[in-house]
Amino acid sequence: MFKDGKVYLGLSSDNKPVSMDLAMANRHGLIAGASGTGKTITMKVLAESFADAGVPVFMSDIKGDVSGIIEAGESSDKMEERIDRFAVRDIFQFKGYTTTFWDVYGQQGHPVRATISDMGPDLLSQVFNLTEAQEGVLNIIFKIADDKGLLLTDLKDLKAMIAYVGEHRKEFLLDYGNITSQSLGGITRALIPIEAQGGDQFFGQPDLDIHDWIRTDSNGKGMINLLNAVQLVQSPKLYAMFLLWLMSELFESLPEAGDSDKPKLVFFFDEAHLLFTDTPKILVQKIEQVVKLIRSKGVGIYFVTQSPADIPDPVLAQLSNRIQHALRAYTPAEQKAVKTAAESFRPNPSFDTSTVISTLGVGQALVSTLDGEGIPQMVEQTAIILPQSKMAPAAPENIQQAMADDGMSKYDQTVENDSAYELLQAKQDETQAEAQLSAEREAFEKEKAEYAAAKEKESEAQAKAAEKAQKQAEKAAAEEAKRAERRRAKIESQVISTASQLIKRGILNTLKKSFM
Repeated sequence: MFKDGKVYLGLSSDNKPVSMDLAMANRHGLIAGASGTGKTITMKVLAESFADAGVPVFMSDIKGDVSGIIEAGESSDKMEERIDRFAVRDIFQFKGYTTTFWDVYGQQGHPVRATISDMGPDLLSQVFNLTEAQEGVLNIIFKIADDKGLLLTDLKDLKAMIAYVGEHRKEFLLDYGNITSQSLGGITRALIPIEAQGGDQFFGQPDLDIHDWIRTDSNGKGMINLLNAVQLVQSPKLYAMFLLWLMSELFESLPEAGDSDKPKLVFFFDEAHLLFTDTPKILVQKIEQVVKLIRSKGVGIYFVTQSPADIPDPVLAQLSNRIQHALRAYTPAEQKAVKTAAESFRPNPSFDTSTVISTLGVGQALVSTLDGEGIPQMVEQTAIILPQSKMAPAAPENIQQAMADDGMSKYDQTVENDSAYELLQAKQDETQAEAQLSAEREAFEKEKAEYAAAKEKESEAQAKAAEKAQKQAEKAAAEEAKRAERRRAKIESQVISTASQLIKRGILNTLKKSFM
């Protein structure tokens, strides 16, 4: 609840109001406590207060019960009693808040997407926990993609680029350095768990414009952005990557804001321990850097987790506004966590902090925030005020109606632009087409040559046949000429013989006549 220019959190054990200075809200915060102690209710109370103060809010809904923030809370005798107890009857009203629903998987809200290029090689290397050599190769892959005008939008773009670089790595050696197949294989393996957890749905277009989360409604109230993370939190690596990208995107996209009377935007990261589970030191340093510097952009980040021990000390040191619900101390490790949490507060002489932490009831918390001068106030044992919205999931039809009215339908359909995969596929298709055309041309030329050779062979055979026929004809003509010559000679011989006989007969007859 926003009261007297401050975020009203509840009443201390001596019935004094406990509030947070709105101007100090971008100094970040922590909401911690064991399961079932009221962390989600406290997160909703803060979110409603910021929205009433005109500050846009982002929340992740881990259990699916925060969606009721769009519907008005319901009155009951117990609720009315609490309203009177907190002395807010004059300003308290059950109401819903203008909310935009988001879901990485696009099932319970508008899809939230980022491109591989938006992530960048450094952030991906940290999320994938790549070795130094693999990180260097990933940077080369991004550089080659940039030099060749190949946009890396989704995972298939990155995989296509890895394959392309692998095929041409010898060609890139002089310009970009050595690219080993082992490093390429390591990067590809790192993609498998991300893809299996739904990374193929998170990476793509249209990618989120972070300014769509910095909106107020027609009454000047901050709009609440609610990420349905019921399914997403089952994929811790993807959830952690999403949170890290979100912080980096805010830091890189927003201008410097300096000190102002209220934050530009406030984020609540539930199940924040997932961001730090098995996290490499270099990644923790990155998160610490973003958390430290992003407050100058007017952004407040609030981590919601079970124990302060879930947050690395360098990051924990940046969280100035703290709300600690009950911690149970049954084991030595839990007792140590309680002591550590107690020591992080400015002591209150009225009670022993470490003792109170273990005995807090549901809806009670130890609260210490910064005053207007940025000085931590003494810790107060506080009964947290109730939310004004519904403390249960919203009706599905109301969520659908909110989505239809929020103006964010532009994110609902995936856009497939010509990025690295399509361009490389087109190039591969072109290469294959050229190869096929070349093969067909070669086959045609071969067939043409074979045809020409066959025709030449046929011509030679025909010439030989003609020559043979001619020779045979000439031989036949010669033989015929010889036969004709023999016939002529024979005839001549016969003629001569006949003539000779005739002559002889004529001479004989003459002789006969002369003697007679």
